[in-house]
Amino acid sequence: QVQVVESGGGLVQAGGSLRLSCITSGGTFSTYVMGWFRQAPGKERMFVAAINWSGSRTAYADSVKGRFTISRDNAKNTLYLQMNSLKPEDTAGYYCAASSNHYTAQAMGVDSNYRYWGQGTQVTVSS
Repeated sequence: QVQVVESGGGLVQAGGSLRLSCITSGGTFSTYVMGWFRQAPGKERMFVAAINWSGSRTAYADSVKGRFTISRDNAKNTLYLQMNSLKPEDTAGYYCAASSNHYTAQAMGVDSNYRYWGQGTQVTVSS
């Protein structure tokens, strides 16, 4: 059974930075496509960023391009999301997801393509 656990959320002022982490266990992290999604209260879950197994391919939502960076450390079974220049509209629960399939960059942004999900970590950006 693959487990996914996020950490690193918190309260930050607009313009600040946070780094989210996601650790997986029970599977082969180095073979997974990994993604970050977020969901604000009353809104649908939205794609944020994704990365392929080797880190050679990444994809970002337009709303975070240039501000967020996704990366991974396969030796530590850990996925990261560096979030800079945070805005109040980035406030949401952030969820890490893993898939053992391989996808195009476009397909990595589809939440139904991911099988394993974490419980989420809350990010709140104050104005």
